[in-house]
Amino acid sequence: MKSNVSDQLEILVRIYIDATSKCIADVSDLRDLKTIRARVKDEGLSFLTITLPRFCQDFERSLALGYIDPTLFRSFRKNGSIPALLQGMTGLIFDRETGRIKNEDSTSDTPTLVGSIRQICLAFKKVRVDCSPLRVNKALENFISIERELEVFDLPVLEREKFISVSNLLYSRAIRNISPDSYEVRHGPGRTADGFSGNSKYQWQFWNERLEPYFPIIGCAYPIGISLHLDSKEFHNVNVLPVGQEEPVKVVTVPKTLKAPRIIALEPCCMQYAQHGIQAILQRKLESSRFTKGHINFSDQSVNQKLAMISSYDGLLATIDLSDASDRVPRDLALEMFRSNPDLRDSIDACRSTKAKMPNGDIISPLRKFASMGSALCFPIEAMYFYAICVMALLEFNDLPVTPRNVFRVSRKVYVYGDDIIVPTDAAMTVLEHLRKYNCKVNASKTFVSGSFRESCGVDAFRGESVTPTYLRWMLPKNRQESAPIISYVAAANSFYLKGYWQTAQFLFNKLERIVGSIPYGSDLMGGLHRISYLGYRSVERWNYNLHRFEVRTLVPGPVRRTDVLEGYGALVKSLQNLEDTDPFEDDFSDLELALNISFLKLDDLKNRPVSRDALHLERSAQHHAVALKRGWVPAS
Repeated sequence: MKSNVSDQLEILVRIYIDATSKCIADVSDLRDLKTIRARVKDEGLSFLTITLPRFCQDFERSLALGYIDPTLFRSFRKNGSIPALLQGMTGLIFDRETGRIKNEDSTSDTPTLVGSIRQICLAFKKVRVDCSPLRVNKALENFISIERELEVFDLPVLEREKFISVSNLLYSRAIRNISPDSYEVRHGPGRTADGFSGNSKYQWQFWNERLEPYFPIIGCAYPIGISLHLDSKEFHNVNVLPVGQEEPVKVVTVPKTLKAPRIIALEPCCMQYAQHGIQAILQRKLESSRFTKGHINFSDQSVNQKLAMISSYDGLLATIDLSDASDRVPRDLALEMFRSNPDLRDSIDACRSTKAKMPNGDIISPLRKFASMGSALCFPIEAMYFYAICVMALLEFNDLPVTPRNVFRVSRKVYVYGDDIIVPTDAAMTVLEHLRKYNCKVNASKTFVSGSFRESCGVDAFRGESVTPTYLRWMLPKNRQESAPIISYVAAANSFYLKGYWQTAQFLFNKLERIVGSIPYGSDLMGGLHRISYLGYRSVERWNYNLHRFEVRTLVPGPVRRTDVLEGYGALVKSLQNLEDTDPFEDDFSDLELALNISFLKLDDLKNRPVSRDALHLERSAQHHAVALKRGWVPAS
């Protein structure tokens, strides 16, 4: 893919200069910049988003192996055993002649070198751009091929019985008190297969008959009191669909990287509503149960992140990543994990979609996977599935029978956050074999068992130090209307500044200020867009006599609202749910968080301003994945 990438190239040049200047030795080489410029000219954006990340992937694999395998770096010219590109840095880590990693004590700068190489190579890995039609079609074909694999997937009877026994011991205590009366039904922020969004989700037009035994329309979609008004026009507008007429999930592609799109299956509105009801209580129970507390996490990634950092130093734990994780969980095995609570099991199955509509209109039916991304139950149930498999593998590795004591004992060594898995290094190969046996696909390029590199939940570590790069997730914005890219680039510029990439940070701020005007200085606690300074600079423009504080005027992110009137019983349901909601910002900022998708600028920072729940929420709603920048006064802290 060739395109005008002059801005991205200039950013990378400054990243290279900053990265090499951070190293103790003089590792800069004008030949590197010459090669980068030439290949960008020939290959365009794909060199920055695909080829350089592939270089980093081979580099990480070499760190794990302890040497550079001859099959690696095939897209790059070699100088001896090491790649010619970035040889000033890689030559200090690997021996030029043998390709073997040098002794740890040969240079104390190795973590800095590793971090610098990764920052140069990965800066544009996650930039959001549309893939070529060929890559999109390949991703969709993969979605279909996984379904075909599930058609023939089968487990020996003894393996299946062992999975059921281990799952029962792990989860029966957590799920025993979950009943239909405890479900907390509510709408999610995402799109739906039937096209409803915002307040229109509360104006029911369809309800699946399968939901009725566990999610009755009177009591879930409408308050119990509506039973006195069954002749209302609003109620009679609801079509209760039998199994054969249910809306399928809608398979869509969304931009992820230039290499491949993300595949999401949008759920029908009523199914998504019911799924959220189970998701909330299920995750809460798993995070507090004896067998899973602290080991299956949904809201706290720091557990896996800290363990990745520690294990990169002592090597006692391995980090495992899976490809197509959610699409490979079989429905029948997923439901077996809930055998001890038949009502919950049947409720989960009732709100699970059974067919999918592809972008070309083809229908896949029945779906054999439990659920794809898009289902509210996808994340918790895939985590339970992977956790149970890992525990089974550790029982086998330690030659232990399935007993409550043994299951609890080995489960203390497993940590799962979605498809990010951490297990003991000595048992890692057994775990990998079990995952493959249970239809999981191990992502070899992001799984680290040996060496001093580990990666989990967004933290990359080498020998106990962070080597996590700053990612540029958008193309450089061109105008003030590109709000989400502007916010993301401000966050990235501050991240580069804090890492000592000062030329890069200043270059980005210069570009941004030409578009939005001056960006004030502030602290981490300051709301709105701001710059951070090690020198303690703070911008102050006025004293607020009413609130007794210094303030500064800056751009403040907020939702984009549209007219969306909600009346009748739907308005009543939403209002009652809002009374029970402890987070007054959920409706306004859930979409904003998805739109930003950045790690440095925290959502909590955006909430640090004197606003409350939208008083007009029954008259308007926030547009999905839309964010606006408006100038406003914020505390100069």
